[in-house]
Amino acid sequence: MRYAKLVECYEKLEKTTKKLEKRDILAGLYRDCEEDDLYRVTLLSMGAVFSAGGLELGIAEETIKRVIAKVTGAGEADVTKKFKETGDLGLAAEQLLKNKKQETLGRKDLTVEKVFENLRKLPEISGTGSQDKKILLIAELLSSASPKEARYIMRTVLGEMRVGVAAGLVRDALAKAFEQNSEDIEKCFDVIGDYGRVAQLAAEGKLHAEITVGMPVRVMLADRSPGLKEALDEFEKAAAEWKYDGFRIQGHKSGNKIKIFSRRMEDVTNQFPDIAKWARENIKAKECIIEGEALAVDKNLKPLPFQVLSRRIQRKYDIEKTVKEIPVQINLFELLYLNGVSYMNKPLSDRWNALKKIIKETDHFRLADHIEPKSYEEAEKFYKRSLAMQQEGVIVKNLDAHYQPGKRVGFWLKVKEILEPLDLVVVGGEWGEGKRARWIGSLILAARHGNEFVETGRMASGLTEQQMEDLTKKLKPLITEEHGKIVKVKPEIVVEVGYEEIQRSPKYPSGYALRFPRLLRIREKEDKGPKDANTVADIEKFFRMQGRKK
Repeated sequence: MRYAKLVECYEKLEKTTKKLEKRDILAGLYRDCEEDDLYRVTLLSMGAVFSAGGLELGIAEETIKRVIAKVTGAGEADVTKKFKETGDLGLAAEQLLKNKKQETLGRKDLTVEKVFENLRKLPEISGTGSQDKKILLIAELLSSASPKEARYIMRTVLGEMRVGVAAGLVRDALAKAFEQNSEDIEKCFDVIGDYGRVAQLAAEGKLHAEITVGMPVRVMLADRSPGLKEALDEFEKAAAEWKYDGFRIQGHKSGNKIKIFSRRMEDVTNQFPDIAKWARENIKAKECIIEGEALAVDKNLKPLPFQVLSRRIQRKYDIEKTVKEIPVQINLFELLYLNGVSYMNKPLSDRWNALKKIIKETDHFRLADHIEPKSYEEAEKFYKRSLAMQQEGVIVKNLDAHYQPGKRVGFWLKVKEILEPLDLVVVGGEWGEGKRARWIGSLILAARHGNEFVETGRMASGLTEQQMEDLTKKLKPLITEEHGKIVKVKPEIVVEVGYEEIQRSPKYPSGYALRFPRLLRIREKEDKGPKDANTVADIEKFFRMQGRKK
């Protein structure tokens, strides 16, 4: 397929805000695709070239400015000026290409395949001269592109399509294009985690996904309960497990081959060679998929704060040194697959009993703390023990329920001592004063609402100087506008926020504000990204829940 045809679709999507219109535009695009192009077109329509949790392109704005300058002949200062005028490097590239005096002779039409394959090569390039090699790959595309094509190539590289296409829209468009049920499309994606592959199955009329070792499954999520008694009363047969303040992992074992995935389906095996080694040695099964929570621990196995573990998650180099500096403990609580058999549709009681049989426990590789209480008093004692060990509380689970990937369906209920923290996206901030003038010290926070992020308050107090320095380093490259001391930033950084109370507030577009918000942690991208942030609906739910507790 000519890339220009995909660009026509992008333009139509950008011109409408109506979801049904967007769905129909996408459905027509998918339906018209040749079999060989469908996978690529589906991912590119979402502004991606890798499936959920796959590799990231990792190209900075400064690199893109160099590419645009190289291809258009403009100076980098001119590119920066045009970027400031438009707020969009895609539009900057388009306008500068229009102004280019001489068209490239013999320019060939760009194809979807060429764009897709060039961009997929970017994360593979490393070592000496890697930056120049990446620039050449992108410049090759830009040199062959029309001004409009350049706009969307740049946006794809930066992950900022601005056409309003989210996963739910792709799901519905695929359902319409290939006369399938949206729920079946989503179920398939929950297991495969790749909308490109789901599109191919839908087109073939074979919309059935088998769980496969080595391919991450979307994790099941827990709802919040007002209290321990209310949670226990929800289920006829209940189990309680500690809710650890850690990093959720999904482990895949096939013979001696081990893969570790994050909750966002990203491959983090390289960051956790110790967990891979323990899995190889202590799982008594040829093939399986298990889940657990990784905790940072000291030499006495005492849990350490998540901030310590986050340094381990971020580290891409000197892994052996980091393994020694920040040891971890893995607490296993779930079995999804065992020796050719999917366990997802089996009740939790069966999954837990089967998991216990295949795990050889050690100090660092163990089963999660788990009870099946006979009384409220027994459960309460277990809950208080979790808090005493500096964990977050417990998750009460329905022993009769199956595993539902990627959903909060009420089979698991969180019980915490404090109000439910919120994962919010930083969309702006304010430079500090005096000795703090070099830091962004006040953060503007937002919750998800459809495809947008809407403000729900500011967090100014309680930030340490180290936290302000860390956040400023992350936010400075994301600044899109500055008005005096106020900055707007791309919604990429997620922070976990505690607070005293949620209040109704006409001041913010969300309709709610947080009383005395405080930073609990900066979320690493492997743990949670903007798409995992809390929604306005979540905030409304917690607002009602706090009223019941009062």
